[in-house]
Amino acid sequence: MSLEAPMIIVNFKAYAEAVGEGALRLAKAAERVWKETGVTIAVAPPATEIGAVALATEIPVLSQHIDPVEPGSYTGHITAEEVREAGAVGTLLNHSERRLILADLGLAVKRARDAGLVTVVCANNTPASAAAAALSPSYVAVEPPELIGTGIPVSRARPEVVTSTVEAVRRVNPGVGVICGAGISRGEDVGAALRLGTLGVLLASGVVKAKDPEAVLTEMASHALGR
Repeated sequence: MSLEAPMIIVNFKAYAEAVGEGALRLAKAAERVWKETGVTIAVAPPATEIGAVALATEIPVLSQHIDPVEPGSYTGHITAEEVREAGAVGTLLNHSERRLILADLGLAVKRARDAGLVTVVCANNTPASAAAAALSPSYVAVEPPELIGTGIPVSRARPEVVTSTVEAVRRVNPGVGVICGAGISRGEDVGAALRLGTLGVLLASGVVKAKDPEAVLTEMASHALGR
């Protein structure tokens, strides 16, 4: 299963609301919005919940991270093969809360690609996004870390970061898609991101910690469709 634009990727992080039955409730809400609107809603649950979420839904499931290692004697590591067998179709990499050095990031992208996984590499600014694009991931997600979790959307507070990233990534590797994140919490934030040239958004608390995650996703999907 591939990711298709416009897309909304919901990172469950390690929030208490996204464990066990909570993870399934969130994923089921995302699935209903996808079926009702046609907008791709992908989720990135904790590693322990990937199998259950993938089994219970039809939406794309991503891992939050993989380690740049092959299957073998690596206690506590997460391999590309493990998340693929659990049901994930891709993985986030280099989130600001789980950063990798460049050499490890490059190897992790290759390991994921060899395993048939979609890769979404996070970067904190335009130069880092351009460097990430040179590794040929599927997507680069630009996320200024100072805006993460603030409710202040990058697509409206720092639009120049988004547009410059779209241009820089296109110059380095036109085959890499660009999405944006940090502070995305409302439908208009998603619409703004798409108008700036991205293919979608990456967000977390705006949905995971919302009183009504399904209503939030429905509004976001509506704006993603230009309504």
